Amino acid sequence: MTQDELKTQVGIAALKYVTPDSVIGVGTGSTVNKFIEALAGAIARGELKITGAVSSSVASTQLLERYGIPVFEANEVTRLGVYIDGADEIDGEGYMIKGGGAALTREKIVASLADKFICIADESKLVKALGAFPLPVEVIPMASSHIQRRFAAKGGVATTRLKDGKPLVTDNGQHILDVTGLKIKEPLAFELGVNQWSGVLTVGVFAQQKASVCLLGTSAGVKTIEY
Repeated sequence: MTQDELKTQVGIAALKYVTPDSVIGVGTGSTVNKFIEALAGAIARGELKITGAVSSSVASTQLLERYGIPVFEANEVTRLGVYIDGADEIDGEGYMIKGGGAALTREKIVASLADKFICIADESKLVKALGAFPLPVEVIPMASSHIQRRFAAKGGVATTRLKDGKPLVTDNGQHILDVTGLKIKEPLAFELGVNQWSGVLTVGVFAQQKASVCLLGTSAGVKTIEY
């Protein structure tokens, strides 16, 4: 199966975690787009009805609204039953690296409102240890050089993510550093530590908001991993 087909598989499989007439949390990225398409199809066929969604990015909001799904601001809800999102990497404990789509800060906010984090990913995202995928870190621009030096002291190389030859600007008006050369053996301690650095808005290690369930797309079908 192609990677696109695997993403479609897990997007459809995630529908069973959606409680009817609820508000759900929706993440960002190509795999999540497959979930949104599956959700819209189920609604159109009368198989599922939801009140709406809280979205983690402008891009996801636009897609949800295109399908006629109401989108609420995070401040309008007190809790979400589920948050459904992808991952750039996920390990055997449910810890993840996220932020390839530059929405990591809003993803953490929405995830923190949810009772369960349902991670949807293809089998290439499952790793023994986090760090092969460049670690995204959303930073206040004036702190970029300082934060690059701090990662260098840890053996990492941090580079500013570019778009059209200029620093990418997130939905929050900040920049992204992508850090290579790290092996993250203790994700929770790493996340807590880096989050304390001046100028870091969010580090892309999701350990405090780790996955509750991972729906992993494989050539043999969807594998469900519970943590």
